[in-house]
Amino acid sequence: MGEFLEAAFISGLMGAMMRMATPIIFATLGEILAERSGVLNLGIEGIMLMGAMTGFLVTFGTGSLWFGVLMAAIVGMILGLLMAFLSVNLGLSQHVSGLGITLFSTGLAMFIYRLYFGSPTVPPIVPPFKQVSLPLLSKIPVIGPGLFTQYTLTYLAWLLIPVMSILLYKTKMGLKIRTVGENPVVADTVGVSVILTRTLCLVVGGALMGVGGAFLTLAHQNMFLIDVIGGRGWVSIAMVIFGNWDPLKGAIGALIFGFLDGLQLRLQGLGFHISFHIFLMIPYLLTIVALIGVSRKASVPASLLKPYRREEKGG
Repeated sequence: MGEFLEAAFISGLMGAMMRMATPIIFATLGEILAERSGVLNLGIEGIMLMGAMTGFLVTFGTGSLWFGVLMAAIVGMILGLLMAFLSVNLGLSQHVSGLGITLFSTGLAMFIYRLYFGSPTVPPIVPPFKQVSLPLLSKIPVIGPGLFTQYTLTYLAWLLIPVMSILLYKTKMGLKIRTVGENPVVADTVGVSVILTRTLCLVVGGALMGVGGAFLTLAHQNMFLIDVIGGRGWVSIAMVIFGNWDPLKGAIGALIFGFLDGLQLRLQGLGFHISFHIFLMIPYLLTIVALIGVSRKASVPASLLKPYRREEKGG
């Protein structure tokens, strides 16, 4: 048990927690933006996978990690636009549209990858992002090296949390988004375009999901695998509910998941004689338990899952 109290173990666990939480924070913020406007985007898993594949493929071809991240964001925006066309413009079921995008994106990502690389025995790799230490903060005993020696994308994810909070709660645009998500009829009456607002939220949210996927192949790992997302998109949807559609609370949920995910890896490393499948289940099981505990008190945006048709607002 003394190993749990060693500075190296604690520091390593803190670092793993931050890394594991990063893609979920990006995706959770993107999903919060979409759902706050009234659209449930179940295409999140597929968008993250396409972001992961695109970021890896572009980086492999150009040698530029940041160009790979940019292209992952653009692909996420395109898929977000597709989700908007199906669920907002056409008014199709958000469940069906989102699941369709996930299935489409999953197949397309694997098709493009195999078209480019074939079926190699050893997966191709790219040089990943390097970790950056923050001056002074990284020197804090025990926790400093883990929390403040991270990838630039991790710092960016945490910077986006207050940015998203300010956007939603302190700006006119945020008020429009929340109004559209709660009562699109009122929003339309005062001159706010429901279709445009929801479309923009899905497009920006898709960009964040794409970047979250790219983090997994360009930082956390340095290769693309078909199961690289590992259900993190679905976890992100759970974190939205866990956080009651609030960026900060959702990020805290992502941090808890990251802690549990990092812990199970380190427990395996300590040689516990338990099937590794049990360890892999721990963060997901506890996420479900936490979700059950808070879901009854969740304040769901009133127009979530409800398509808005302007010609029907009076009926």
